Amino acid sequence: MNRNSKAVLSILLLVGLLLPGLAFAGGESETAPARAEPFNIAVFVPGVVAGSPLYEQMVEGTEKAAAEYDNASVKVLEAGFNQAEWEEKMTSLAATGEYDLIVTSNPAMPFISMPVAEKFPDQKWLNLDGYLDGHPQFATVLYNQMEMTYMDGYLGALVSTSDMSGANPDLKAGMVVAQEYPALTKLMKPGFEMGLKAINPGFSLDYRVIGNWYDANKAADLANSMIDAGADVILTIAGGANQGVIQACQERGKYVLYVDANDYDAAPGTIVGCAVLNQTQAAYERVKMAVEGTLEFGKAVIVHTKDGYVDFADEDPLYTNNVPADIRAEMDDLLEKMRSGDFHLEPPQL
Repeated sequence: MNRNSKAVLSILLLVGLLLPGLAFAGGESETAPARAEPFNIAVFVPGVVAGSPLYEQMVEGTEKAAAEYDNASVKVLEAGFNQAEWEEKMTSLAATGEYDLIVTSNPAMPFISMPVAEKFPDQKWLNLDGYLDGHPQFATVLYNQMEMTYMDGYLGALVSTSDMSGANPDLKAGMVVAQEYPALTKLMKPGFEMGLKAINPGFSLDYRVIGNWYDANKAADLANSMIDAGADVILTIAGGANQGVIQACQERGKYVLYVDANDYDAAPGTIVGCAVLNQTQAAYERVKMAVEGTLEFGKAVIVHTKDGYVDFADEDPLYTNNVPADIRAEMDDLLEKMRSGDFHLEPPQL
């Protein structure tokens, strides 16, 4: 073997020894997937989690979604009940620049967050139970709350016109709310009235506003005034102030209707109907979309009973044992139609 042949052989041997290492060091980006960038999620709770079913569901759904991704993490911030502090606390959260997505829930939160969005144009929000269309930093999901309160109104009218012990001949129902906002005035209030009048067009609604989400004493005063005026069933949408309505109805032998979650156990026999929202599922699905980069911002989505996001808690023993069978049978007919989509209420433009 001549000198040139030996040199070529030496080079080939050297290359053969180096190739595995070179392939390992330089070929990873071609053969192995790169680790995804961290995706940090903050859950902003406008209140506290414990005892707030929709906020509990929001946290549950978000954490369930994040657990499916190695790169996703969740931090929960409770902002307390003072609404005047929410914008400041949201500003502090966004100012950290740490979070790819802020998840929150409350009809007021899109409007509270909009000034914050102007200061931090790269921040993205997912707002459940809220509506804001066309803003590039927000994805919002609003439940068809016209259908939700229609269910309560329908049941309330059946109870009011029954021979249940707390019912009276007056065709009057009450509605106590914490504050007014578009989804309440354009969806919830009309839906409740439509449900009442579907049973008897002669029903009238006594509608009162507390002014905040915590004053149970004022809520009780309003409920007692309604009862004095002839109302025998009251829908309450008042957060922590709901307890005042419950107490008044318990003391006077009248009935309460609830929204958002199954809360029969808060006052068995007094709370006779609970229309519910599946916020766990909404949070889970949309947080997954956000992590995967498919969540569409700038778009407001409304979801319905037929989609499985709005429903009525009709299997709870505290409902079946306290509401007469004939009333439940009429409710069953309505719920079957709404769940199948045979009966559907189209909400107005907000």
